[in-house]
Amino acid sequence: MNYAGLLVGLGNPGTRYAGTRHNSGFAFVEALLRHAEQHGTVQESNGAKFSCHLWRITVPQANGVWLAAKPLTFMNLSGHCVQPLLIWHKIMPDQMVVAHDELDIPPGELRFKFGGGNAGHNGLNSITELLGTADFYRLRMGIGRPPHKGDVLNWVLGCANSEETARLNAALARALQTFFLFMDKGVRDAANFARRAVNDNKTGT
Repeated sequence: MNYAGLLVGLGNPGTRYAGTRHNSGFAFVEALLRHAEQHGTVQESNGAKFSCHLWRITVPQANGVWLAAKPLTFMNLSGHCVQPLLIWHKIMPDQMVVAHDELDIPPGELRFKFGGGNAGHNGLNSITELLGTADFYRLRMGIGRPPHKGDVLNWVLGCANSEETARLNAALARALQTFFLFMDKGVRDAANFARRAVNDNKTGT
């Protein structure tokens, strides 16, 4: 089957990491699956050979069928899932969107871009190293930095407080809209919407 693209949500598997800031990518995939169940189609696929949970999805905004994956390799080995997944399904890196948490963006804010640096993100580093290229799309979901320097590990592997959670949940809805715009219109519209949605949210419009 020819696929329109691959969405990979980054996170760590297991109940120990469920709901942590570092699992923002998993949360996005789960939100997309819920949307597709209501407005499109979802078919679970066998991702065992790629060490991931894997689904085929369609939504009205998509031109064709997309794959959606949650790696089971742990964050710092994400590339060991993504590389064989792309090769087996004959999907090019520039047909892939990686959804991930981003320390350098405040909680609840979003960015969408193609390529660029990885800002020390272990999941992105692993994918880039195994693919030999950074030329894929990134849906960057802000979690902000910890209030105390040097506490990054505990921060990303910790759960958001109630105020943060409200912002992050609202951001999931805007992240879906960003992804749908990318499917329908392309990266420029998606990137502009992601930034504009931040300003709209701040002003309450």
